[in-house]
Amino acid sequence: MLRVRANDAEAFAELVQRHQQRLIAWMTHVVGRRDLAEDLAQDVFLRIYKARGRYVPGSKFSTWMYTIARNVALGALRSRARNKEFNLVAQDSGAGEVNPLAAQALAASGLMPTRQLATAELGEVVRLAVSELSERQRMAVLLNKFEHLSYEEIAEVMEMTPAAIKSLLTRARANLREVLAPYLRQGLFPTRDDG
Repeated sequence: MLRVRANDAEAFAELVQRHQQRLIAWMTHVVGRRDLAEDLAQDVFLRIYKARGRYVPGSKFSTWMYTIARNVALGALRSRARNKEFNLVAQDSGAGEVNPLAAQALAASGLMPTRQLATAELGEVVRLAVSELSERQRMAVLLNKFEHLSYEEIAEVMEMTPAAIKSLLTRARANLREVLAPYLRQGLFPTRDDG
């Protein structure tokens, strides 16, 4: 980032290459749509580039990047809520639509079809459970579990204290256990509370 601050275009390209896919994956979890996540990630990198002159090394670059990403994602979520935009991406994977490349990789892996179905189902159940968390809990869980940020780094990104993050994650885990309990005990999918 210091090279980017010094207007090194190659360094910026390398920075984007290193962090883009993880940022898009994280944004997809936060906003629920891959296409929107890709646009938002592009916005994050644009903001990083514009702010390059003000960058001060202190914490890890990724912490600074996720702070910007959090603000961009929250702005998009607020905008979507104001505009009453609904996510029309199919929540039910019952149609069995699978990316052809992913299907080929699964077939080559030798996994049994029932194992594939169980893994896909569990992934969907966890995704639904995480989506049931409050915005702050979901953000903290995603930063902790998917981006492997420490409590201190999450606290910096979310502008909270590490103790507050620890408490927030404790409540989030309790909420996840509660939402996942019916599935784990009886195989029942979590239900969405949309109203």
